[in-house]
Amino acid sequence: MKFRFTNKTLLSAAAAGVLACNLAAPHVTVLPLLWAICFVEGICKIQGTFECMSNIQLWMTPKRDFTVFFPMLHIVILGSMQVSDFLATHLMYHYHWTYMHWFVAGLMMVDLLVITVCTRHFRVVKKFPLFGIDWLGGLLWALLLLEVAFFFCYGDWYDWWNSPVIRVLAAVIVLTLAVCVGRMLHVRHPFLEPKMWTYRNLLPVLALITLVEAFLATEHVLEEVFYEDVMHYEALVSVRLDWLVLAGAVAGCLFACWWMHVRRFSYLRLIAVGIAFLTCYLVGFYFTLSADIHISQLYLPVACRGFAYAVLSATFMVCLEEIMTFQHFFQALSVFNMLHMVVGGVLGAAICTEAFSHYVSDNLARYGAAIDNVSSGCSAVFALGEYMEGFMSRMMEVSIKQIYGWVIYACLFLLLLFLLYDAPIRRELKRMPYWRKLRKEIADSFKGKQDAS
Repeated sequence: MKFRFTNKTLLSAAAAGVLACNLAAPHVTVLPLLWAICFVEGICKIQGTFECMSNIQLWMTPKRDFTVFFPMLHIVILGSMQVSDFLATHLMYHYHWTYMHWFVAGLMMVDLLVITVCTRHFRVVKKFPLFGIDWLGGLLWALLLLEVAFFFCYGDWYDWWNSPVIRVLAAVIVLTLAVCVGRMLHVRHPFLEPKMWTYRNLLPVLALITLVEAFLATEHVLEEVFYEDVMHYEALVSVRLDWLVLAGAVAGCLFACWWMHVRRFSYLRLIAVGIAFLTCYLVGFYFTLSADIHISQLYLPVACRGFAYAVLSATFMVCLEEIMTFQHFFQALSVFNMLHMVVGGVLGAAICTEAFSHYVSDNLARYGAAIDNVSSGCSAVFALGEYMEGFMSRMMEVSIKQIYGWVIYACLFLLLLFLLYDAPIRRELKRMPYWRKLRKEIADSFKGKQDAS
């Protein structure tokens, strides 16, 4: 896309797409159509983000040093996530949930005005045709991702393997994966090339980001249950923690930049530092979590979570760029983000949800006899409703702590592996090729294939 269209065209199309999707979303009542709108908006969001950051990359680092670029990029991404959550919560509380869509639409109108007035059409290289792109392959990989997300998101609602829907969907996922792999092996220019999977250390990086995202799923499952059902916080109370997460994320990005760019320490040790802070977050919640605490006691654990997430996200991307050639980097980046943004999170959320249901039921069965003992030993009228409210809160609190304990064990085991295997992926930065050289190499490769045919 960058070789085919100008920067102004790409930015305008992305902003217009986000604008149209946010105007349409509040009025859509058909769920598949809403999925399609969200899918298109996701494409526009990624395209716009990539185009913006690639245009200012040389301002941030004239030598294209990704140990500077990726930490700065994550300040923008993670900062936007926290600020948007804060704005959406306040707009929904004081006004209506549709106001957030109107707010984003207004921002995109301002964005389009700035792009129209203040930018001009510019190409990095001579126009390059959209030749040999495997559009069908891209759609198949996206379909596989949607199927996996549906499987883990709705598995608990359908009661997993007891439902024919989940059993059929599991078979469809296997079939879709087989079609994707078969197309990858037999198409001349597949969306994901087979050679991309052969790079050393690629699979460990993909496995690590999946595990980290699964650990961080406690934020979306356990923390929300604790805030709403145990502490009974209003939305405006729990959203105050976003500022601490934001502070931790900014500190983590700056720390990663200092570690990799200024000091040039080992990447593997930086990953170990990130996992150590992730462990601190889990341990902090495990020992702090109680219905009797003040919200300020959660400030340090959530700040550690933001710090760990920023350090690990930036470091994994730098490692990915260092082990890949430019030809396959963006293909690997797409797989990385499939696991980073979707699969790891929904997998961890499904595990946490299933574990929470199991432990709540188990604890109710174990401690439910206390209700009979209290009622039989009390001569006065027993207020069962009032007692059960506190009893259920305590059972949920105990269940959440049990799950946090198991996640702590897993995280400590992963940290121990990193401490035992202390070998950096790469210490020296490789030189990035220029756009004109890349275009010439790609054009020469196509000419060679045409001459051979």
